[in-house]
Amino acid sequence: MQWITRSHVHVDRVACPWLITRFVDNQAEFLFVPKSQVDEVAAQTGAIPFDAPEVELGHRDGRCSFESIMLKYDLKEPGLVRLAKIIHAADVSADADSDALAPGLEAIASGFSLRYPDDEENLDRQFEVYDALYAWCRLQVAKGR
Repeated sequence: MQWITRSHVHVDRVACPWLITRFVDNQAEFLFVPKSQVDEVAAQTGAIPFDAPEVELGHRDGRCSFESIMLKYDLKEPGLVRLAKIIHAADVSADADSDALAPGLEAIASGFSLRYPDDEENLDRQFEVYDALYAWCRLQVAKGR
């Protein structure tokens, strides 16, 4: 399937493709377009929009897009739930203080964006970060933390 979001990826727009690829659609193809073109290109291509204004898999009811995808696809694995809390805090400025790891993830996302302005390359590089963070989250859950 094709998935579409806004260009110039950051925390949620890296975390969502990671989540989609790892847990929803391992053959996913991602399209990155300017914010103003998401609806038009989605209609033309049939791509599933995420992390864009007014889309089902976007910020809704206090959730970030990562959480909306988890809800839609019924992803409840405890390590993912823990990861979602970090991503939410890093992505939703009003809740930035809700997880101590959020500032670090935000800093990592900013650094990767500076080093890799091409969205596809940025994803390729950052997926390792999310794999490692997810492994850590699973370990923390297993330890009861």
